[in-house]
Amino acid sequence: MFVLGIDPGLTRCGYGCVESDGRNTRAVAAGVITTPKEWAVPHRLAELQREMRELIREYGPSVVVIERVLFQHNVSTAISVGQASGITMAEAVTAGCEVIEYSPNQVKEAVAGYGGATKDEMERMVQALLGIRTPLRPVDAADAIALALCYLAFQPAKAAR
Repeated sequence: MFVLGIDPGLTRCGYGCVESDGRNTRAVAAGVITTPKEWAVPHRLAELQREMRELIREYGPSVVVIERVLFQHNVSTAISVGQASGITMAEAVTAGCEVIEYSPNQVKEAVAGYGGATKDEMERMVQALLGIRTPLRPVDAADAIALALCYLAFQPAKAAR
């Protein structure tokens, strides 16, 4: 099973794809989609949509996991994150993928063991869990992989219901 994690954003949208057979999990891809700040928002959204469609086509995930947009003090950031999330959800559903959202605290709990984990702790846990030796840069890529790992961590609980 391929799981694609997305840390949404219009300026930087992290992605991380992992493959799991239920016993072994490995990182397949990680990176960041960027859009030029000088472009108008509709053009940036179109670029993000094109890149997201290509990612989903290339890796063929069964599930796309997105960080849930929570309240932010910066309204313009919250709006752009929401727009990026919407583009991602629409592309994933159109491609036949299941879409799941998790809050940042759920991801931290599943990956690091507690909801108050720092970004550095999360990145180190992602590296340790997947045997990745070098830091993932920008950190949005590690955040995206953590989302995919969160989904896999919750799978046994989901199957038990």
